Amino acid sequence: MKLVSTSLISCLFAALLAVPAISQAAGEAAPAKVAKPDLVKGEASFTAVCVACHAADGNSAIAANPKLAQQHPEYLIKQLQDFKSGKRKNPVMQGFAAALSDDDMKNISYWVTSKKIKPGFAKDKELVALGERIYRGGISDRQVPACAGCHNPTGAGIPSQYPRLGGQHAEYTATQLTAFRDNGRTNNLLMNQVANKLNDREIRAVADYIAGLR
Repeated sequence: MKLVSTSLISCLFAALLAVPAISQAAGEAAPAKVAKPDLVKGEASFTAVCVACHAADGNSAIAANPKLAQQHPEYLIKQLQDFKSGKRKNPVMQGFAAALSDDDMKNISYWVTSKKIKPGFAKDKELVALGERIYRGGISDRQVPACAGCHNPTGAGIPSQYPRLGGQHAEYTATQLTAFRDNGRTNNLLMNQVANKLNDREIRAVADYIAGLR
C-alpha cells in the first residue's frame, strides 16, 4: 500500500481550513449577539423615572398603580412599547415611555423583575369564594376560562407568555379587567374576549382573590 504524500495531506488540510472563510464570504454572517440588560443602568433609570408611582423596589404602595416587582420582564417590555406606540392608552405612561429607548425599557424591566414582590391579601370575605371559583374553574355556562390556566394556580404567570398576577393590588386588577371588558384597553384581544363576559361583581371578586395569591 502506498502512503499518501505529505504535500497532498498539507493541501487537503489547508483546503478544509479555508471553508469557513469561503462560507462567510458567500454571505453567511455570524449570529448577532444579543446585548444583555444593564441592571446598573436599569436601576438608575427606574429611580429617575418610575419611583414616584411604583416605589423604590417596584412594590407600589398606591393601589391604583401596579406592583412591578417580580413581573416577567418580557411582559413589562411589551407594555412599555405599547404605551410608547399608543397601542395602550394612558396619558401619564405614554409620556414616560415616549422618552425611553428600547435598551432603557429592557434595562428597567430586567432590574425591577429582580426585586421580590411583597405579598398582598384578599379583603372582601363575601366575594373571595366567588373569586376563587372563577380564578380556578372559570364560568362554564358563559365559556369563561379559568384564570389559572394561563396565569398559574398561584398567580405566578408563565414567563414570556402570561403576566404574573399574584399579590397585585385588587383595585388595579379590577380597573384593568373593566378596561378590557369595555374596550378601554385593547392591547390583548384574548383578555378583551374573556373580560367581556364578566360583570362588575365578578371582576371585583376575582381581583380581590388574586391580591391574596402567593
